[in-house]
Amino acid sequence: MAETLSAAALAGGLSWASGIRLYMTLFIAGWFGRSGWIDLPPALDVLESPWVMAVTGALLLVEFLADKVPGIDSAWDAVQTFIRVPAGAVLGAAALGQMGPEWSAIAALLGGTLAAGAHVTKAGSRALINTSPEPFSNWGASFTEDVTVLGGLWAAFFHPWVLFAFLFIFFAIALWLLPKLWRGLRWLFRKLST
Repeated sequence: MAETLSAAALAGGLSWASGIRLYMTLFIAGWFGRSGWIDLPPALDVLESPWVMAVTGALLLVEFLADKVPGIDSAWDAVQTFIRVPAGAVLGAAALGQMGPEWSAIAALLGGTLAAGAHVTKAGSRALINTSPEPFSNWGASFTEDVTVLGGLWAAFFHPWVLFAFLFIFFAIALWLLPKLWRGLRWLFRKLST
């Protein structure tokens, strides 16, 4: 039971985190696995490869810098929509792959959903924050996302129940926030089109 709980937390944590910071998620999972701090499932062992870590580390740096520049961060998020959500599905399936094909399929569906929810909440919030003329709110949001992803991964790796509680709270807030984001984005698009 504990092994199943840990695998589910790993699948959920990696999928959710990939919706916000994909390359940070991949790099940290590979680094922790390579260091022996966590045992990655066989399908995710590839993340421990020095070559994969070099690429994810370089992309982590690009993502970190792009996310700190207002406007560039929203363009980056727009492109990443087509990468983060499928990656969340793949990470979820890979984390539970050893449990059987039915669990892989369920994990892929839920992983894509977690990644999409996290990504939409992040990208929508940042698009609205970018309407502020000063850069400090953007930087604050970006650094908060960095820390939140690190905390979520820590919980996924070492404290599954903390992760599940965190995900419940995150998505409760996201469900409350999404209608407000939608209204704000509609206002922004109307303003930009005039």
